[in-house]
Order: sequence, then C-alpha cells, then structure tokens
Amino acid sequence: MALIWTAPALADGHSEAGADDGLRAAVMEDMPGLVELYQDLHANPELSFQEFETAAKLAARARALGFEVTEGVGQTGVVAVMENGEGPTVMLRADMDGLPVIEQTGLPYASTRTAVPANGVETGVMHACGHDTHMAAWIGAAQLLSERRGEWSGTLVMILQPAEETGEGALAMLADGLFERFPKPDYVLAFHDAAQAPAGFIGYSKGYALANVDSVDVMIPGIGGHGAYPHTTKDPVVIGAHIVTRLQTLVSREINPLDPAVVTVGSFRAGSKHNIISDEAHLQITVRSYTDEVRAQLLEGIARIARGEALAAGMPEDKLPTVIVQDPYTPSTYNTPEFTETVMAGLSERFEGRVMETPSVMGGEDFGQFYRADPETVESLIFWVGGAPQDQFDAAQRGETELPSLHSPFWAPDAPVVIATATEALTAATLDLMPVGAE
Repeated sequence: MALIWTAPALADGHSEAGADDGLRAAVMEDMPGLVELYQDLHANPELSFQEFETAAKLAARARALGFEVTEGVGQTGVVAVMENGEGPTVMLRADMDGLPVIEQTGLPYASTRTAVPANGVETGVMHACGHDTHMAAWIGAAQLLSERRGEWSGTLVMILQPAEETGEGALAMLADGLFERFPKPDYVLAFHDAAQAPAGFIGYSKGYALANVDSVDVMIPGIGGHGAYPHTTKDPVVIGAHIVTRLQTLVSREINPLDPAVVTVGSFRAGSKHNIISDEAHLQITVRSYTDEVRAQLLEGIARIARGEALAAGMPEDKLPTVIVQDPYTPSTYNTPEFTETVMAGLSERFEGRVMETPSVMGGEDFGQFYRADPETVESLIFWVGGAPQDQFDAAQRGETELPSLHSPFWAPDAPVVIATATEALTAATLDLMPVGAE
C-alpha cells in the first residue's frame, strides 16, 4: 500500500466518534487476554503446513467457547462451527503461518524459533506478515459472538487457514471438503494488517483487491564452451539477456495500459567461472495481474518470447527453453462490490473518520480461492487494518524515516490497536449480516 492515509492521531487507538452499542467496551475488556495471546503467537510462529502447535492452541480456545471444532482440515487447518438458528452462513477466516525470516524487531517477545522449510535449509521464523494479529482478532471475534448469541441468527463458520504464504492453504482446505463437509458460506470475511497505514484505520477496495501471482521458471539451454572461443558456442547468458529485455515489452507494448500487469525477473543464474560459457541459464520471474485474460496473455507471451529469442540465436528446435509455471498459483482476490459497500457502510458509521477506499495492490493473498470456489453464491470481502504506530507513520509522512514493509524483519505493528479494531470490525460486520428475525 502507498502512503495515502492522512488522519489525526487516535486517543488510545480509538476514535471517540462513531456508532457504539457497547461492543467497543466489550472489546476493550477482552484486550488484556488478546494481547497476551498475540505475544504468545508472535513468539512461537510456525511455517506453512507446520502450524501444529498454533492450530491446536486456537482450536482448544474455540472449543471452549462452544464451537464444534474440526482439526486437520487441509493438513493443519481448523474449522469451528456454531449453529444458532435460521439465517445466513458467515465465514470468518484468519491465516496462521509465519515466514522464514530472522526477526530483528528487538521486541521482548520476539521470535527465536527456527524451522526447516521446503528447501531443507534451517532458518529463523517470524510473523513478519502480521498473521499473529489476524489470529488474535479471530479469537476476539469468536469470544464476542459466542457471548452475544442472542443478537444474531444463522450459522457461523470460523476457519484458521494454513499456508497462506505459499499460496496453498485455502486450496488445500477446499480440496479437503471445506464447502462440502461444513456449512457452505453465503459471506466470507477476512482482514489483513497494513504496514503502510496508521494503526486503527480501515481500508478497502471494491472489485479486484489483490493480484494473481504466478511464479515462472525459464530454463534456457545453450551450447557451452571456452570463453575465448564464443563462436563455437551458443551462449545462454546472451539469450537470457535478450529474453529479459524483450519481456519488458509484454506490459509496455502488449497489455492494454488500463489493465494492471507486472512481469519482474527476480533471478538470473548461469555459469560458474570467468572463462567458461555455460550450457544453461535459469530465470525466475514473478507475474502479477488481476484478470484471468491478462494472466493468460502474460504467460503465453513469456513462453513465446523465450522460444523466439532462442531461435533467433540459432538454437535448434530440440534445445529451446522450457517454461515452467508453478502450480498452484495464487489467484486474484475479488471483493464483491455490493457486499463490500454494504459492510463498509456499517463500518464507516461505527468507525467515523477511520474508513476509506484505497487503491488495489499487486500483492497476493489466497483468500480469493474461497470466492472462486463458487462465485455464483459466495460474497467475499477482505479489508485492511492499518498497523503502523502513529508516531512512526507521522515521521514517515514528514520524510524523517521509512516504514518497514510486511515481510520485513523489522515489522512490529501497533498490535493492540490492530487487534481491537479488527475484532470490533469483524464482530460488528457479522452481527449486521446475521440479524435476529431476518427472513
């Protein structure tokens, strides 16, 4: 997110203006326990599909609140269901996984955990994307909705999703029967903390909110040889360099300027010695888009350019580049517009002066899988809750400092404000969606 937020500081992270029906006071009463939970989660992160302790800890809390809880959905996911009369089915989702990042925040509860990810290399682990705030607010909403069962009617499905950071967790839960084994939602809701927004503010986008994310590998064969005799070789470094250059025209000359798209070559590896022309080069590319049509156009373009540049260099048909699109990919996240407007109208009244529409971003979030599973019947919304401490945000606005981004080893949100705001927002939105006596 860009630095587009402007607002006065909030007293204790909360605006005095706006609707309040006792819910805010109830949230504040629960905050000591939620902050304690947050600090425990922050100190003990787990990597994607390794969230065993986290899932068990939070499943036990949900079970104690009266939810019917199923663990191990999509490997380590948790589904907690509370049926409470006739009405719609609302699903609230939080993601659980941390990142292979060595924490450098200096917090007294900083993570010292290590783990071994899929690449087999031991690493530090950190909640550098704020999923610990997501889980704490998820528990906060579960507590309040359990206590206020007389104020809503319908079925509440609360899920803890694994492996958001690898883009695999939502799909794994769906493949394990999330929408068949459990009540299928009419509405799905989630939030994400925002590192570039002041703590306690809420941002949202209508329509596309986050991007398709594809990881593409291009393996470029060459004919190696001595660097002093390049005429006897077909240099994959030169072929790769032409591919990289030509890829820049995909967005600038082939995609409609009104359609957002990104093609970034993040890695170019080849060779091992000054005077040896390698027989292979390897490109790693991230590709971002919103629509499926633009995604297909970009991926086809990468394959076409790789093939064309190799042919232009004189490579034979049987030694052309191999283009591998990693599967699964992370699909774009779509906030259904009318549903988004309805929810945000209620939150705008409650959090007066703290809710604003913000631009879509090219980051990825696999929350979009839940909408894509049945776009005909599922309404979907993910919104942002600012997490930057107000003094740091103000200093950044003055140009005196730079804010750390999500995934940074220095990311330390103003967690109490994030959790309080998100807990109240999730609870209030759910109550509005599930009124007692609605037909």
